[in-house]
Amino acid sequence: MPKTTISVIKADVGSYPGHSRTHPKLLERAQKLLKEQEGKLLIDSFVTHCGDDLELIMTHSHGMDNKEVHKLAWDIFMDCTKIAKSMKLYGAGQDMLADAFSGNIRGLGPGVAEMEFEERGSDPVLVFMADKTGPGAWNFFLYKIFADPFNTSGLVIDPGMHEGFIFEVYDVQEKRKIQFRTPEETYSLLSCIGTCSRYVVKSVRRKDGMIAASTSTETMNLVAGRYVGKDDPVMIVRAQSGLPSVGEVLEPFCTPIIVAGWMRGSHNGPLMPVAVYEANCTRFDGPPRVICLGFQINNGELVGPADMFDDPAFDRVRSRCNELADFVRDQGPFEPHRLPPGEMEYTALPGIEKKFGKRWEEIPE
Repeated sequence: MPKTTISVIKADVGSYPGHSRTHPKLLERAQKLLKEQEGKLLIDSFVTHCGDDLELIMTHSHGMDNKEVHKLAWDIFMDCTKIAKSMKLYGAGQDMLADAFSGNIRGLGPGVAEMEFEERGSDPVLVFMADKTGPGAWNFFLYKIFADPFNTSGLVIDPGMHEGFIFEVYDVQEKRKIQFRTPEETYSLLSCIGTCSRYVVKSVRRKDGMIAASTSTETMNLVAGRYVGKDDPVMIVRAQSGLPSVGEVLEPFCTPIIVAGWMRGSHNGPLMPVAVYEANCTRFDGPPRVICLGFQINNGELVGPADMFDDPAFDRVRSRCNELADFVRDQGPFEPHRLPPGEMEYTALPGIEKKFGKRWEEIPE
């Protein structure tokens, strides 16, 4: 049986006004170009946005890191960049860090999450897309979904999950990776992924090898060598039938966690789960947002989407996120609202510090 590949590729190619949302013309153009490839390179596709990020969801049978699929996404982003520039949209082409495609879109700016699998009798897939934060934002949720029995009761009562999962973790600074087996290495896993700015969960598999989750790990400042925008990650999670249920996957998002990003990529703030129509970042260019679209996969076709956070059950966490936003905003330019120096390295702050650097004097003993 042929395997199905899901590729979720995103980029900020321009927004209006400022960093708040993607213009409808860009969404329309991207969807048109993807539709032209359905029945050819692609099986199915869907286009949406989260804040100022253009999100391409594609299914095909060509496996991960396929040159043609990645080039299609690159060409769409470049085409939409031209439109954005013609409209004088803000940050037009912001995530396009190269002038030409070089065989793989990874490392060129856009974020990529992909997974390849044999379809089960019923295969629910949830696609998460975030704005104004980095890839480490998924660490908390993936731990809760796949390793915390207080969140996922299936870890205790479902024989298909009882043996646990394997977490693949990337060190984005040293460009190395490691695997942790849960539950036996849970504490080691937590000691690592709690440092969200450096260690990022790339994928999660069941111990028999079944792929369960895949994320984007592109870190823009490490790619560009300067601050050009926050990474705005994407994530794919499969559910049910020996994997956490759809409800267990969504449950951790009822907790309002604090993530790095928000204004200028330089502030901590709450990650707010919202419906797609609410994924427009306005308050202090935020707060950080996450949306989730749910699909059933049928021979590669995307049955859906369902807007999973368009539900009053998430109203309370949204309210708590607003309260947290009030709390941290009151701290203005002071830490911990503003990120510590190590995470501010690629912003404009070092340039400001150079202006008064020679004025420092040694303190006498």
